Amino acid sequence: MNRKYRKTVIAANWKMNKTPSETKAFLTEFKNKLPRSRWCDIVFCVPAIDISAAVRAMRETRVAIGAENCNAAASGAYTGEISTGMIVDAGCKYVIIGHSERRAMGETDAEVNAKVLAALGAGLHPILCVGESLEQREMGVTEEWIAMQLKAALQGVTEDQMKKIVIAYEPIWAIGTGKTATPEQAEEVCCAIRTMIRKRYSAKIGRAVTIQYGGSMNEKNAFELLAQPDIDGGLIGGASLDTDKFLAIINAANQPTA
Repeated sequence: MNRKYRKTVIAANWKMNKTPSETKAFLTEFKNKLPRSRWCDIVFCVPAIDISAAVRAMRETRVAIGAENCNAAASGAYTGEISTGMIVDAGCKYVIIGHSERRAMGETDAEVNAKVLAALGAGLHPILCVGESLEQREMGVTEEWIAMQLKAALQGVTEDQMKKIVIAYEPIWAIGTGKTATPEQAEEVCCAIRTMIRKRYSAKIGRAVTIQYGGSMNEKNAFELLAQPDIDGGLIGGASLDTDKFLAIINAANQPTA
């Protein structure tokens, strides 16, 4: 982390977990345990049906609420989808875009780009996910693959808009598997992502962009991962469903930095 130039963001991705009543109970407990002094930003990205409950529960805090997905269209015949306007009106500030689980369902690079542009247009902070499969890592094409994902996802994104984007590096082989990239492996890729952004935009934007690690970060490995200079937070899955584990990650993010 480098707080001198960029924000540290710890974001929960609940996936398809918790009902609205469970959301209220969880976040009430979390709020009561949250330390008063903290240096990182906290976001809960929750299922669409839980957004209103989450916003109400965290109304008097600085904790932000986000959605797990959006549709690029403003409205229309898209049964079951949720627009960026709906997300904003419900009280969200963030939205996850391009998660590997969505890509596995068929989401294309073009759709990811359209969603990024729609989210930015609505005033949201996209959490843009990129990452490689185990096969791609073993072939040695991790950086080339992620460069391609970034190039596609950021088409039409201006330098000013880039300031609102958080990038989450999530090696697909480490999501929900219990496997985690070593701090050195994660730092190597996050550093490469920062270099890609610097080359595409400017040194200032490259230095300022928040890059999270999103591959099975938990309460046991968070401190070492977050101590890396180019890892500015985490996109947390399973560990975010437990208040004590998630708070331990937040405390790891509040470690002193050079």
